[in-house]
Amino acid sequence: MTGRWALAPAEGGGALLAPLGADGRAAGPVLREPDLVAAVGARLADAGRWVWRSSAEVYPRLLAAGVRIERCYDIEAAELLLLGHEGRLGEPRSAAAAWARLRNAPVPSDPPARSAEPGSQSSLFEPHAGAEIPFEALLDVYAEQQRRHLAAEHPGRMRLLTASESAGMLVAAEMHHAGLPWRADVHREVLNELLGERYAGGGEPRRLAELADEVSAAFGRRVRPDLPADVVKAFAQAGVKVRSTRRWELEKIGHPAVQPLIEYKKLYRIWTAHGWSWLQDWVRDGRFRPEYQPGGSVSGRWTTNGGGALQIPRVIRRAVVADDGWRLVVADADQMEPRVLAAISRDPGLMEVAGHGGDLYTALSDRAFSGDRAHAKVALLGAIYGQTSGDGLKNLAALRRRFPLAVAYVDDAARAGEEGRIVRTWLGRTSPPAAGAEDDGEAGIPQEIPGAPGPGMDEPDSGGGEFTPGYASSNGRARGRFTRNFVVQGSAADWALLMLAALRRSIAGMRAELVFFQHDEVIVHCPQEEAEAVVEAIREAGDLAGRIAFGETPVHFPFTTATVERYSDAK
Repeated sequence: MTGRWALAPAEGGGALLAPLGADGRAAGPVLREPDLVAAVGARLADAGRWVWRSSAEVYPRLLAAGVRIERCYDIEAAELLLLGHEGRLGEPRSAAAAWARLRNAPVPSDPPARSAEPGSQSSLFEPHAGAEIPFEALLDVYAEQQRRHLAAEHPGRMRLLTASESAGMLVAAEMHHAGLPWRADVHREVLNELLGERYAGGGEPRRLAELADEVSAAFGRRVRPDLPADVVKAFAQAGVKVRSTRRWELEKIGHPAVQPLIEYKKLYRIWTAHGWSWLQDWVRDGRFRPEYQPGGSVSGRWTTNGGGALQIPRVIRRAVVADDGWRLVVADADQMEPRVLAAISRDPGLMEVAGHGGDLYTALSDRAFSGDRAHAKVALLGAIYGQTSGDGLKNLAALRRRFPLAVAYVDDAARAGEEGRIVRTWLGRTSPPAAGAEDDGEAGIPQEIPGAPGPGMDEPDSGGGEFTPGYASSNGRARGRFTRNFVVQGSAADWALLMLAALRRSIAGMRAELVFFQHDEVIVHCPQEEAEAVVEAIREAGDLAGRIAFGETPVHFPFTTATVERYSDAK
């Protein structure tokens, strides 16, 4: 099974197909088949890779008919990566736009993003209106993309990146199709326990109303705890100056309003983000089916289109329950970013530390911090995320003495960002240019990498590690911090794609299904008797992804796994 076939939907449920040669061009006549699903099913034994405009356009239709494919090449996903590598991030990435550029014709804008439709088949899994192009034009775009891969800084890595991004598109569609097991009755029990009964008319539930009264009583006047400006004003009138209502700032204040306010904020977030309305909108037939967006952030991290799948509060995870006789295998990659830094920097000392399956920070502390694990962790994460002031600066100096290549790697990336230059992940995903840079046109590119530690990460039950991004900045220090983080976290996203592809392939012959993924965590829903094999498949996928992405290094990528009936029992 080594051949490649190009495929495009045709009117009336049919399909256009053509075999492809090594140059990416048609190696035979274009065929018109009356039924797309049947056309693909008849060629599964011959097609090593399907080439199509967009996985979202084709693959859900195949999955609904019970047809799964092994590999694909997603032209529009590749176009986004290639444009970024060429310093043209922000230009339209549709196949229609790519074809127009080939002909020096006016380039159409990308169709607007479509919102998810809760509880129904994704509206994103429909053809983009106005984006259709002739089948022969699609072949021309694909052939040109193959040529552009050869012009990349590291052609082999770039091919691996677009292939893995395409694999991620398949995983995303399959996870949407399978859905995350979700017990609506358990969810309601949790909401009743946390929030109390609901009042008629859709107002705040009882517990929130009680906490709002406590906050108001503490200030001696009526205060709306859901309005930050009102809370800041109330503190000011009480003689307390606060800049925001973030938890980390409130906890520094000795005021009787603080405790009920923090509790209110936590419960308010659950009520608005995962309350009764969310349950009604997003859970159907015992499954939550979010729309995953591979490469949704500039670092390559995934996002979702509605539903808050990457921010499931820990207490709500009690509702994620395996089917009878099945289990959830929950796996977290252990200290992924530091291990990735070891692999991409080729620092011998850090690679040795990351070459063991135990706790990396403990091993690091034994090498460089006199056994002080906390200082070792702060130093290494400070190097990655740019937290290098105060004690962090002293810790960084110790890290630099022991692991000079690792620190130099992120320092060089930071310097490139400060100077307005772009940086790339190990496989070639490219950072956006600085806002205000000549011809970049990208003042709206997200700057912050979701998950970076900082004062914004103050919600212990958010579960997802994502926060609202800022924007690419022409400020040198801010951009340097961004690019320092980008080369590590983006390379970790590269590794995660390959891990998902390897795991998907390993469990293909089982009943097990990938049902959830976020950054460094994956969940597989499987029959109880398959759980042990799934755990082993995850372990092998992590190390295989490391070898494929970074070559033969001593670095290992271990997972902490838990086989549970409920997601909440995994941690």
